[in-house]
Amino acid sequence: MHPVIAGFLSGAAAGIVMGIISHALYKSRAFRSSLIVIDGSFFFRTLGKQAGPGMVATAGLVIHLITSGVFGAIYFIATAILGISPEAAASSYILIGLYVGILWLSMLFIALPIAGEGFLGRHSGRSSWFEQLLLHMIFFVVYKVIVRMLLGL
Repeated sequence: MHPVIAGFLSGAAAGIVMGIISHALYKSRAFRSSLIVIDGSFFFRTLGKQAGPGMVATAGLVIHLITSGVFGAIYFIATAILGISPEAAASSYILIGLYVGILWLSMLFIALPIAGEGFLGRHSGRSSWFEQLLLHMIFFVVYKVIVRMLLGL
């Protein structure tokens, strides 16, 4: 399988796991926010439309699946530009960890503020940065396992 496709599929799978865990912890009140609700709410707010919880969750899950897949594919595009073989890129805990760390920081400093959650996601609570860290750690594990499996490593 082409590494960019494997990256997309692995990113999408990791994003779904991350999103579902985020939503379940939000529903159980262990987390103060849900990535699915944030993505879905932002989508409908951008369209200037109102939507019920079911539509927000559905749209949020689809958006999270697509964005996670794209970010998973970008990893292999970036490592190819840097001259790193797909096998080395898929096997490196350091490179994938660094990339997911950049995604986490991007979430805190770019995505959450754009989505209306404020700097570090503070509108959802002071521990949002930590919730996001845990979710990105889950993304790291699922992404690494699936990408290696899809690439036959």
